Formats: sequence, structure tokens, C-alpha cells
Amino acid sequence: MVPQKQAEEAIVVSGTMNETNPDDNNTEEERVDQSIRSFKSLLWHGGSVYDAWFSCASNQVAQVLLTLPYSFSQMGMISGVILQVFYGVVGSWTAYLISVLYIEYRTRKEKDNVCFKNHVIQWFEVLDGLLGPCWKAVGLAFNCTFLMFGSVIQLIACASNIYYINDKLDKRTWTYIFGACCATTVFIPSFHNYRIWSFLGLGMTTYTAWYLTIAALVHGQVEGVTHSGPTKLVLYFTGATNILYTFGGHAVTVEIMHAMWKPQKFKYIYLFATFYVFTLTIPSAAAVYWAFGDQLLNHANAFSLLPQTGFRDTAVILMLIHQVITFGFACTPLYFVWEKVVGMHDTKSMFLRAIARLPVVIPIWFLAIIFPFFGPINSAVGALLVSFTVYIIPALAHMLTYRKASARKNAAEKPPFFLPSWTAMYVVNTFVVVWVFVVGFGFGGWASMTNFIKQVDTFGLFAKCYQCKSPPPQHH
Repeated sequence: MVPQKQAEEAIVVSGTMNETNPDDNNTEEERVDQSIRSFKSLLWHGGSVYDAWFSCASNQVAQVLLTLPYSFSQMGMISGVILQVFYGVVGSWTAYLISVLYIEYRTRKEKDNVCFKNHVIQWFEVLDGLLGPCWKAVGLAFNCTFLMFGSVIQLIACASNIYYINDKLDKRTWTYIFGACCATTVFIPSFHNYRIWSFLGLGMTTYTAWYLTIAALVHGQVEGVTHSGPTKLVLYFTGATNILYTFGGHAVTVEIMHAMWKPQKFKYIYLFATFYVFTLTIPSAAAVYWAFGDQLLNHANAFSLLPQTGFRDTAVILMLIHQVITFGFACTPLYFVWEKVVGMHDTKSMFLRAIARLPVVIPIWFLAIIFPFFGPINSAVGALLVSFTVYIIPALAHMLTYRKASARKNAAEKPPFFLPSWTAMYVVNTFVVVWVFVVGFGFGGWASMTNFIKQVDTFGLFAKCYQCKSPPPQHH
């Protein structure tokens, strides 16, 4: 609605200008005012299909790009590539299911004349409207916990990356600094306003991915390189769960859809975003693993093995900026939930909303300082939270929403052209639920928590500098 209103205002302004005497003093001011409005709209008000694509692709892969070579070392090259494609497709399918359920919920509400003018629809509200309060509670618990830890991971990754440029400060101190930087995302109202940031973020990650690929190939294989993965089940399933986490970035799908002018067009956007992400994740992970092999088992961050050059420092800085943007992506739904709790969601003053949002950032900051384990925390979050939030719950919710013949007959969205029967959809959804529960949550949860506990035992909580170089010996 915003762009339409602006277009009408622009027509009114231009009509007025045509009728006004060119010598009138206000004409120039009106022209400048119109130009400012148009420029602001270009950068700030995004709701097109392209904006949604950039948001999905940008949000799907940021710091996890740096941990995929680590996953390849745990599970081997072939498994790494196959599971990326598999989880990419499964993730796109469940994102499609979420979009269908959103359209169903919104269609039902609009029939009851419910207005969403100053209200952002969220996933837990969709579950509440379609399946009742118990589902709302489950959706809210899993989604908020996942988004909180997703934000924690971005903060840990910021400290981990900047350390490779400037190691004069330890990683914990860098976490304090970047916590303050990430807190500025409270001033971005909604996903409407991420247009320029999504575009820049994806450009930055694209540079980083191709830097990793080219730098690894130019570096060549290290002397005596070995590629022994997979060697242990714990490592194999930890790596697999990190890949599940990589393609489970759609806990913000509903908010991205709600920011679109025509949400019905979202259906296949996530799939097309995933295809682009494959061009970043597969070459970079394969090249770095080819070059360094088993050394990656002790280096969760790919930057740590590549020589320091201007290109690497540029990649680190660009990745840092993108991580702050991705922090905002993960935190914005949490901001909305908190605004609704404290009654500030429909407040027009962005300054007041920003102040109200600040308490959300503090626990995230604290958790990033307690658990600075860059790679292992990705896998733990993937197994325990992503598996339910973005794979199991959407598939179960879709099956239950359309379990009755009347619901299927009156569905706002019919089954897709490539899977035209409801029975086929139920078969696919059942497979997703069983696979992710057994392999992702079951084996993945066991493996990632075993690995995570090992990191805590090795480095302790509140580790000052996780996986840092040992200081040089002191000569007396």
C-alpha cells in the first residue's frame, strides 16, 4: 500500500506543478521534495518479488559460508555436496509450505474483515489462526529460541572474523564491540526497509565465496594433505546438521512475505534463492577442503587457514558488514514479538519503538560471550531448533490444516503443478518429518551436543579467545 500511496502523492505533486506558474517560488522546493521522496522510496521501501529474492538469498548464507569447509572435513566431499543439494531442496519445499499457510491464514482473516494496516503477521500467529493456541505456543517457543541463537551466532562470527585482521584485542572484547554495532538494527522498522541492505549483503557474500574458492585454488594443496573424512559418526552427523542449518534460514519467511506488495508471488522465490546460494556454497567449501583437507577439523572458520592478503581482509570486512545485516534479519521478528508483548507494535514513532526493542539485544549479547564456539554452535542450533522450526513444524502444520476434505476443497492455494495431488503432498511431508526427526534431530542432536560439550570442556564457558593462536613464549 505504501508505494501506491506514494505514487498517488507523486501524481498530485506533478499535477500541481504543471498548473503552477514556473516562476512560482514553491516549484523548485516541490521538485526537490519529490526527488527526495523518490530516492528514499528507491532505497527504503522494498516490497517487490526481487526484494523478497534478495532478502531470502542474503539471509540464507552469511557466516555459515565460513563453516561449510569444516563440515566437508567432517563428512567428506561427496556427502557434503549431496547433502547441500538435498537440504537445499527440502528447505525450499518447507518454505513453500509456510508461504501457502500464510496465504491461507490471511485469506481467512480478510474474509472476516480483519485489517493488518499497522500489524506484521508472524509465523506463530499463522499457526494460532489455523491450528489453535497450542500450536501458537510451540511455534513461538521454537521460532524465538532459534532466532535468538541465530543472532548469537552472527555476533560470535563477527568477533571470530575481525580477529583475523586485528588480533590486538581478544575475541571476547570484539564481541562487546560488535554487540553495540548490531544493536543499531533496532532502528530498521521492518523487512520493507531492508532493500538496500539485502542487495549489499548478497553482493558481499558473493565476493567472499568466490574469494574463498579462488584463494584456495591459488594456494594449492598443503604439503601432505589428507582427506580422511568421514571417520567418526559424531563428526559426520555434526557436519550434516550444519548443512541442515545452512538451508534452514527461513524462520523469517512470513515476515518477508508480509513485506511484499503481492505475497502470493512468493511461492518459488526461496527455491530460486537457493539455486543462487548453491553457486556460492558448493564451490567455496569444495575448494577450501581440497586445499587444506583434515586441517579444517580444528579450524571451524575457513579464514583462519588462508594467508593474510588485501583480498582476504576485504572479504573479512565485507562479511562483517553482512553479519551485522543478518543479525538484523534474525532479530527483527524478535523485535516484533517484543513490541506486541509491551504494546508498542502499532506505535508510529520509530524512536519509541527502537527504545522498546533494546532489551531484546542484551540476552543475545550475553549468550555470545558465554558460548563463543563458532562451528559447533551452528550444528547444535541446527539439530535442536532448526529441525523443528523450519522443517518439521511447517510440514506437520500443512498436513493438519488440510486434513479435512472441506479444507482441501476451499484451500486458498491448491497443490503445485509439479505435485498436483493432495496425497502426493502428504507423502512428501511425511518423508520430511520422519527424515528430519530421525537424522536431523536424533542423530544430529546426539552428535552436535557431544561435540558442543567437548568444546565447553576444552575451552570453558566465557572463553576469552576461542581457537586463537597460542601466545609466543616469554623470554626472561
